[in-house]
Amino acid sequence: MQTLVVQTTARGVMAEGLNSKQRRTLEAIYTNPVRADITWTDIENLLIALGATVSQGRGSRVRVFLNGEKAVFHEPHPQKEVCKAAVKSVRDFLENAGVTPGSL
Repeated sequence: MQTLVVQTTARGVMAEGLNSKQRRTLEAIYTNPVRADITWTDIENLLIALGATVSQGRGSRVRVFLNGEKAVFHEPHPQKEVCKAAVKSVRDFLENAGVTPGSL
């Protein structure tokens, strides 16, 4: 089992212990043009690995809390891939929480 170390620095969040798939997911979220082939499961696993509190809301709503930032996302259904607009929302949330590929 890997240990996750999350530190808040002047630049934001620094996380050690992300596996390669989680790092690829983070990079995919920040890729331009925005990708439409990222699965919600991969995003949720990344958020949890970063130390976020993830809880199920009503229906397909998912509440996320990370580094003082809150967001509500809608889990896609019936497809498993997240739409481009949702990827942009996740990217904005991560930026506000101080998480970027360069901060890791």
